[in-house]
Amino acid sequence: MARAKSTDAAKRAQRAGPALAFPAPDHDHARCSSDAMAVAEAVCQTRGQRLTAIRRKVLAVLLGSHKPLGAYEIVDRLAPKGPRPAPITAYRALEFLRENGLVHRIESRNAFIACVHTHAAGDLVVFLICENCGAVGEASSDAVATTLANAARSAGFAPKSPVIEITGVCVHCRGRE
Repeated sequence: MARAKSTDAAKRAQRAGPALAFPAPDHDHARCSSDAMAVAEAVCQTRGQRLTAIRRKVLAVLLGSHKPLGAYEIVDRLAPKGPRPAPITAYRALEFLRENGLVHRIESRNAFIACVHTHAAGDLVVFLICENCGAVGEASSDAVATTLANAARSAGFAPKSPVIEITGVCVHCRGRE
C-alpha cells in the first residue's frame, strides 16, 4: 500500500513539470510536502537506505517552504520540536539527503532546498531563484542539457553536478507588480 501511494506521488510530481516550477502561493502545501515525503520514503526503500528520524525531520523542515535554508536555519527550526541537534548532525542528514537526490544545494545561497521532482542524479538541474520572494523553482530542459553535455564532452570534461542557477522574478511576484 505504501509503495503504491509513493508511486502515485512520484507520478503527480512528474506531471507537475515546468508549469509548476513556482507553485501558486495558495497551493495545497500540505499535500505537496506529503507527496514529496512519500517519494523520499520510496526512494530510500528502493535503495535499501534508511530515512532515519533526523533525516526525516531535516527533510520535513526543507519541505516546509519552497525557499532555501542554511544548515543553521534548519537546526534552529528543529530546536522547537525537540532537543537542539548539533550542526554536524544536520550536515550529515543533509549529505545523505543530497546523495539520494532528495535535496539540492543552492551554491549561491549556501543553502539547501528539498527536491520535489523526480530526475536522475546526473540530470541537469536549473534553479530559478526569485529575487523578490526568495522562492526557488526547479526547471529542466532537454535541449539545454544536451547542448551543455556536448560542450563538456568536446572539451574532455565530465560534469559531476550539472547545475545552473538563474536569478530573476517569479511568475507570482511579476503578477503583483
